[in-house]
Order: sequence, then C-alpha cells, then structure tokens
Amino acid sequence: MRRRDFFKIIAGSATAWPLIARAQQPTMPVIGFLSTSSADASRVAAFRQGLAQAGYVEGQNVTIEYRWADGHVERLPELASDLVQRQPALLIAAGGAHFAAIAATKTIPIIATFGSDPIKTGFVASLNKPGGNVTGMMILSSDLEAKRLELLHEIVQRGASLGYLLDPKFDAADAQRQTVEAAGRAFGRQVRIVEASSDADLEKAFSTLAETKVAGLAVASNPLFNNLRDHVLALTTRSKLPAVYELRQFVAAGGLMSYGTSVPDVYRQIGVYAGRVLKGEKPEDLPVLEPTKFDMAINLRTAKALGIDMPTSILLRANEVIE
Repeated sequence: MRRRDFFKIIAGSATAWPLIARAQQPTMPVIGFLSTSSADASRVAAFRQGLAQAGYVEGQNVTIEYRWADGHVERLPELASDLVQRQPALLIAAGGAHFAAIAATKTIPIIATFGSDPIKTGFVASLNKPGGNVTGMMILSSDLEAKRLELLHEIVQRGASLGYLLDPKFDAADAQRQTVEAAGRAFGRQVRIVEASSDADLEKAFSTLAETKVAGLAVASNPLFNNLRDHVLALTTRSKLPAVYELRQFVAAGGLMSYGTSVPDVYRQIGVYAGRVLKGEKPEDLPVLEPTKFDMAINLRTAKALGIDMPTSILLRANEVIE
C-alpha cells in the first residue's frame, strides 16, 4: 500500500469515528407529562425531585414532554394522542387527565393522580396489584371532604346552614355528596349543596347560596374549581362567605382556609414511581399509593376582614398561617 493511500484511510476513519460514536450513544427515554391544569412550576419541581431520587435528571438522562390543557378538559384527548404518537417510555396523567391517557393507550405505562377510587372506576384491579398498564396515587378521599366541612363547622356561627359547592359531572361527585350530607348530620348542621359544572354556572350557584343565607362554604375537591380559582374566590369575597378550599393556592390568593393532600408530596412520589418504571418495573406490580401527608393553610387577614376569631386549636394545626 502506498503511503499516500494509507493516510487517506486514516483520515477517513478519524472523520467517521465521531459519527459512529454519536450513533452508538443510547437515546434518552422520554416521559410524557399530561395535565388538566396550566403549567405549574412547583409541581414540576416536586416531580423532578422524585425523579432525581430515582437517579434521573431532566436533560441529562431523561427527556420530559409537557402538555398542559389549561383547564380545557376537551383538549385532553388530542394532547394525549400527541404524546402517545411520540412513543414515550411512560405517561404521567395529572389532575384528572388519566381518563384521556388510558383511552389513548393500553400498552404505554401510565402513572396517574386519581381523584376518586380507581377500583370503582375500573382503572385498576386492586390497590396492591393494579394489573394492566396503570398505577399512581390517590389524591382525594371522602374523609377530606368531611374534614373541610368539619373545619367550617368549627369556625362559623352555630345553627346556620353550611354551603357546599359541587360539580355534579365530576366522577367522585356522588361520593362527595353522600359524605358531606352524612357529616352535616353528625355535626347537627344542614348542608345546602349547590352545583356548578362550568364557569357560567358559578354565578347561579352563589346566588342560591345568598338566598339560603348559609354561614359558610366548603368547596369540593375538583379540577374544575381549581382551574376557576380566581372566579370562585371573587364570588366568595363578594358574598362575604367564610370558605374552606382544597389547595393552599386559594389561601395565598386571599381565601380563608385550605385543607388537603400535600400536592408537592404527591408529585414527588409520582416522580419516584416514574423512575422505577424507567428502571424496568411494571405498573401492574406497583401499588396505588394513598396520601399520608396533608397541609392546612389559613389567611388571618381574610379572617379579620370577615370578623372571624380563628380558634387557637385550628391555628396550632395549620402548616402555614398568612398574617
């Protein structure tokens, strides 16, 4: 072989090596993240924290494709279909998005946040052994609905009826209705249930509350009301109603009190589950988790404006007090 030809071969090989090396690098797995709500930095941060606990860092060894429905539930099927077409390693379905995700795929692993009993709705076979391609975490329970009504009962005048805002189209609505009616009977308080399934329904619901002269309002756990937070708060403020909500964001924005499952803890745990699935575990073998951490927030400025002297027993239980 002539010397000139030898160097040509060497030069060509040197050029090809980087291309071969790049081609041999493993492709990062993709997580599809589907949510009913708008983009939420705190929830994403908690999810990433859970992923990091499992050894995965976005941009380093995993890619995350986010799809936010911004409260428009009708957009979820299209967004879910778009994610499925990208063939992700798994899907996260948050805030009630699991209906669309499960309808879109029966093979891609799904980790969901469930707003009602996933056994009754047929999404899993059991909590310990879900079966199929779906697992996740329950974030709502009937006990929390009763607890919010109990807190309202403790802080408003005795004798007067209490209001409860319910979305009848929500899959957990029947259980929520039964729970608060039973809780009201246990407290000896009449519960006036008003319904709203859209933004337009809220005005009528609050007009009914004003007519019935309720002493306070408990707002049901529901993605719809969370997405319509500003309108719900405006109507509650206009009505001068003491109200208890699910999420602390209501309190930070001027609501009186919140009590519910710790949202950061939920997203951290589904991040951990995502990491376990990426490592090869199957959803059918991962138990559906139940919440163990709860948060209570109180806005004392709002309490003062409403003329409420918040009981010390409640203040001592709060995780956060805004003064």
